[in-house]
Amino acid sequence: MSFTSKLRSFALATALALSVATPAAWADEQYFPLQSYRVGPYAAGGTGFFGGFIDYLNLVNIRDGGVNGVKLTWDECETQYEVERGVECYERQKTAKNVAAFNPLSLGIQIALLERATADKIPVITIDHGMTATSDGRVFPYFFPLLMNPPSETSAIINYIGQREGGLDKLKGKKVVVLYHGSPYGKETIPIYELLAEKYGFELQQIEVPHPGSDQQSQWLTIRRLKPDYVVLRGWGVMNPVAIKSAQKVGFPVDHLIGNVWSNSEEDVIPAGSAAKGYISLITQPSGTEFPVVQEIIKTLYDKNLGNLEDKKRIGSVYHNLGIVNGILNVEAIRTAQEKFGNRALTGEEVQWGFEHLNLDEAKIAKLGGAGLLQQIHVTCADHEGQGSVKFQQWDGEKWNLVSDWIKPDRELLRPVIEAAAAKYAAEKNITPRTCAE
Repeated sequence: MSFTSKLRSFALATALALSVATPAAWADEQYFPLQSYRVGPYAAGGTGFFGGFIDYLNLVNIRDGGVNGVKLTWDECETQYEVERGVECYERQKTAKNVAAFNPLSLGIQIALLERATADKIPVITIDHGMTATSDGRVFPYFFPLLMNPPSETSAIINYIGQREGGLDKLKGKKVVVLYHGSPYGKETIPIYELLAEKYGFELQQIEVPHPGSDQQSQWLTIRRLKPDYVVLRGWGVMNPVAIKSAQKVGFPVDHLIGNVWSNSEEDVIPAGSAAKGYISLITQPSGTEFPVVQEIIKTLYDKNLGNLEDKKRIGSVYHNLGIVNGILNVEAIRTAQEKFGNRALTGEEVQWGFEHLNLDEAKIAKLGGAGLLQQIHVTCADHEGQGSVKFQQWDGEKWNLVSDWIKPDRELLRPVIEAAAAKYAAEKNITPRTCAE
């Protein structure tokens, strides 16, 4: 364990000891245990996302006095994006009082928590990612791959490529390579790409890049030999700028390199320099500081040196804004649950009800200052994802520019895949799926 991890563990243990000694101090506090990562090859994603998440929780406390009088609290446990560390953090942090939800930002950690969190009745939020089957809330009541799950992402990317080619029927005979991160996250979409290749008739090659992704020479020599029409970059962390620079090195046109939702940040393109100009990637929320909620965070926190990001230039970046969006979803789930259970600190089981009844339309989003930043979302008992729509952006060398409207996934094709995966898990674990009223 690193010194930073030991320090945070000591701080957590102290906080937990105090909570046991003085339980009244937690009476009006809702606790968010953060399994974050601020060091290692994926630190850029971790610092940006958790920075935005904490900024929003701070904003709600300072500006609103919490959620209907309930103060939001949190602490961080360093995982370095490692599953074993994530599980250790979970086991320590779950013992605190009034735990709202875990937000690990790691598929590997999510998978390790499937049985634990279900037994403990604590929600686990995996925004923009997560195990495919967890979208089926009938089998996974405590897991929420909000905004977009891996099948939706995959379908939207192929739909976007189809648009560029003049229609999905034009995909027949095209060559598509998927360059994926060698982790549970990277491998999650392998069968979905195979399904779509079969449906639309494009030639598919999927190539793994071992963690952390700093060496890709052999993979790009293969890509040069294959001469694909498109390469989909399903990367993470240091893998992404290396892929972009490698594409330029072998002469592959960067505007035909399509990054997924974890290959879409400023931290992915800026290190690649001029090689990234023209690069295209997928988003569920845009970057920028023009959104009212981001302006509120700047005014309330950063103008008073209370913001979580050390580098103010990262305010409004892709990862930072995603963290803010994640904060909105978590807070509004609590607010939704309070409407049923009362304006007080809630149990994990009660917060689960809030997530499962989360329904934010354009009017509500605008009231929260998220107009243009957050898409509409309606979560139900059976559907723990929401709409699953995405947009695409292109890097011009200095900033991201939107190059598409909202693109929807083929939910009719994907839902049976999700349900089959959930049914398989239910059979293996002897789970009786819930019956949903919706």
